[in-house]
Formats: sequence, C-alpha cells, structure tokens
Amino acid sequence: MTYGAPQPQIDNNMTWSIVSIFFFWPLAIPAIINASKVNPLLQQGDFAGAQAAATESKKWSKLALIIGIAAWVLCCGCYIVMFVVGAANSSM
Repeated sequence: MTYGAPQPQIDNNMTWSIVSIFFFWPLAIPAIINASKVNPLLQQGDFAGAQAAATESKKWSKLALIIGIAAWVLCCGCYIVMFVVGAANSSM
C-alpha cells in the first residue's frame, strides 16, 4: 500500500485571532473566519487555499492587535493628560 505525501501542517492562527477579539473586534471577526477555513481546506487537499486563508487570518489578527493596542495606549495617555491637567488646575 502506498500513501500520498504527508500533509504539510499549516498554522491556522486561531489563537491570535481569538486574542485579537479583545483588542479590536471588528477586524478580529475576519481573522477568525479565515482561521476556521484552514483545516477544512487542508482536509480537502487544497494546500494553496489553506495557506492563503492562514495568511489572511494572520494579517487581520495583526491589524486588530496593532489598532487595539494603539487605541488602548492613546486612551490611557488621554486619561493621564486629563489627570495631570486637572491636578495642575486644582492646585492653583
């Protein structure tokens, strides 16, 4: 009996997709959708499609993380500035 070539393992990036939902959910949704497409495409033998879905998932996850972290930093920075300005004005 001969078997076909072993299937290459492609990381579906589901973990990063789920983590990114806590930072910026509008971009995390396409990341999760693409991550969920990877394993069925591998089972069908569509390695190029699985790789493309994994790449898309990684792209959307990174964007969600970058935008989410930037928004958190900006928000915290605004609160710090408000606190400093408020403290400076109250001491006058």
